[in-house]
Amino acid sequence: MKTTKKGFTLIELIVVIAIIGVLAAILVPSMLGYVKKSKVSSANSAASSIQKAINTALIEMDEEYEDGADVTSITRARDADEITADGTDNDDALWTKIKHYMDKAKKCAFVANCDGGAVQAVAVALDKKYTGTYPSGVVTVDNYGDYSADDADGLDTALDAAMTKLTS
Repeated sequence: MKTTKKGFTLIELIVVIAIIGVLAAILVPSMLGYVKKSKVSSANSAASSIQKAINTALIEMDEEYEDGADVTSITRARDADEITADGTDNDDALWTKIKHYMDKAKKCAFVANCDGGAVQAVAVALDKKYTGTYPSGVVTVDNYGDYSADDADGLDTALDAAMTKLTS
């Protein structure tokens, strides 16, 4: 009785590995682009959520303390457990309300420009590299490095750009 061995030859295995290598070389750069796009989109979404949380908190502040409409800007530094709000003496109460409406607010740095008790524009830093804005469309995959939150002025630059977009 004759037995035959089944299996792949060394040449066949090398060809398959080469094909996988070519596909990986094509796919990896495009996948990295998707990751950047996702992070920028996430940062812009966080900015929109922070804007809504601040607006709601300012309305409540105005009802309770009658100074919510006087707030002109709000700033939160990275890893700080407080905010600085120009136009009110109730920073702690405002921060408590913002955290109530957006739990993730504790994990990011942000600056917001307010007028008449409503947030006009906000910039949020999710990590050291990605910054998002509301109104969105300021930070994109192509220019996210210009607004890097690693730079001390990155958030202020992003907020200024968002304000420019808002008024144009």
